[in-house]
Amino acid sequence: MSEEKKYVGDLFKTKREEMNLSLKEVENATSIRILYLQAIEDGNVEKYLSPVYALGFIRQYASFLGLDSEKIIKENEAAFIMPASKQEFDYGIGTLEVRNPPSSGVKWLPNLIWIGSSTLVIFLIWLLAKFFRLF
Repeated sequence: MSEEKKYVGDLFKTKREEMNLSLKEVENATSIRILYLQAIEDGNVEKYLSPVYALGFIRQYASFLGLDSEKIIKENEAAFIMPASKQEFDYGIGTLEVRNPPSSGVKWLPNLIWIGSSTLVIFLIWLLAKFFRLF
């Protein structure tokens, strides 16, 4: 682990502790798993994340803590250049995310078709009733 990674991790940990926040509170607020937050603070983020995810999580975590993520990354550039490696994935509870579930939004076109066809049927029934003088 390089000194730059340790410095960045200590910066995040110190700021979090100054704000009296636990890792669980940060996880709830940022949706970054505790495992990754701990890895950022320990300076061994490359063990768990690809470079793209690591930079994204670091930016998000810094933003949450009120730190300037771009300045941190620019000043400690060597800490964020990670060699590409084969990533092992952790498939556990909560790792699958459902995006746009069927009940997430109103599907207006099918509803519009049902309303239109129902209105047409009611109108036709009224028209036939009027024609045969049932009303």
